[in-house]
Amino acid sequence: MKINFYATLRPIVGGKTIEFPEAAGLTVMQTIEALIARYPDLKPELFRSDGTLYPHIHFFINGRDAEFLDDGLSYVIQPDDTINIFPPVGGG
Repeated sequence: MKINFYATLRPIVGGKTIEFPEAAGLTVMQTIEALIARYPDLKPELFRSDGTLYPHIHFFINGRDAEFLDDGLSYVIQPDDTINIFPPVGGG
């Protein structure tokens, strides 16, 4: 399984896409925790100091923001799912 990262998250994981087969069968939140275990520098980019996710970070599963999935962050990742993680992006 591949997870795609964007903007400021790419240097932390070493590129645009990583292979992460262990995500299959995990919930979105468990996948985030597993990613942080592998890439500890992601934690301050994704979580506030109180341990809650920043609201401006978006996790898309198959093109849908996990926030709007029926199970939200409890959605169980399937082997053929596509995951994209977006930090806030600005420009002008």
